[in-house]
Formats: sequence, structure tokens, C-alpha cells
Amino acid sequence: MTKILAINVLYRTSGITCQTVEAMIQAIETAGATVKVIHLREFHIKFCLNYRECTQRPGDAPGECVQKDGMQELTDKIEWAYDYILASPTNFGSGAALFKRFMERLVVYAFWPWDMNTPRYRKAIVQKKKAVLVSSCAAPGIVGRWVYGTCKQLKMTAKTIGADTVGTIFTGLIGKEHRPEIQERVKTKIKKFATKLVKKQLRIDIPV
Repeated sequence: MTKILAINVLYRTSGITCQTVEAMIQAIETAGATVKVIHLREFHIKFCLNYRECTQRPGDAPGECVQKDGMQELTDKIEWAYDYILASPTNFGSGAALFKRFMERLVVYAFWPWDMNTPRYRKAIVQKKKAVLVSSCAAPGIVGRWVYGTCKQLKMTAKTIGADTVGTIFTGLIGKEHRPEIQERVKTKIKKFATKLVKKQLRIDIPV
């Protein structure tokens, strides 16, 4: 069974980013996959304290943070999934603050003993998973995608947890409407990328 994890900030349920994620989930479930959804707003995630205790143990499994909060449950779900949907609206030129707090806590996916100058990704040598990135902004889409920091942050998140980005849905010019709705061209992308995630996993799950 295909297992896909959607990680979304969910500041505003009526926003384009959330609408896009919901449409992707519906398309994936229609194709027969299992989707778990994480709304970061519902998890108690503390700020990273830079202790780096979580980075000392070798191996490809995430380290254990000294802070006991909702992050352990999140990493358990990340490990459970085959593929990902990573979503954040663009606020002030970058990803939402809560998503960036979550990103910082992903240091558990780094192996960084005290005698090393720089960390090594724990998932660098394991089989890569797939990720679709979702965001939106008030500027034109091409500006938001290439000038703002959101896409870079979402891609870094995907890389950190061991996934290659297979598609990006970045909707622009959403600030001109009080209640914007997904356009048809975005719906086409949603179906395309949902199919790509499900087909990829179907190939892995078939016994040989």
C-alpha cells in the first residue's frame, strides 16, 4: 500500500496552499494510496536549542532530540511514509515561521560528531523517496518561485528527510481576491503529480 505523508502549516484552511494540498490528497486517495496529514499548527514543536546531541549517533535513522515534545511523533511519521507533500504559504518572502521552526528541528537527520566541520545528511546514501512541493504568494508565480525563499526551503526539507523533488506547485497572484480558488491549470498539475507519486510507489510494492 502506498503511504504518503502531507506536511502543511495550515494557517488558513481557505487559502490556496491548503486548497491545493486537499485536492492532492483527494487525487491520491482516489488512486488507491494511503495519506496521512500533518498540520504543524496542531503539534507542540519547541525551538531548536543547538545542543546537537541528536547529531552524534551514526546511522541513517534520525537522532533523538533532548527536548521532549511533538517532534518525535513527527519524525516517526516521516519515517513511516514512502513519499511526501510539503506545503507552506509564502509570508514576507519566505516560508511560514512555523514551517521554518519545523525545518530547524530536522537537524536530527544530520550526522555531525564534534570532530567534523560540517554535517552529513543521514539519508544521503539510502534509496530516495519523492516529494511534491506546494506554496503560493501574492506576487506573480515566477517571482515567488525564483526570487522568494519558500521553494528553496521546501527543497532543503525534502533533501534532509531523503526525498527528491519531483514537482512544484507554486500559485501566484492570490492576493487580488478575498477568497481565491484553484485554477484549472493548477488542478491539472495536481493530478499529474499525484499520479507520479502513486505510480512510483506501486512499482516498489509489487513483489518480484
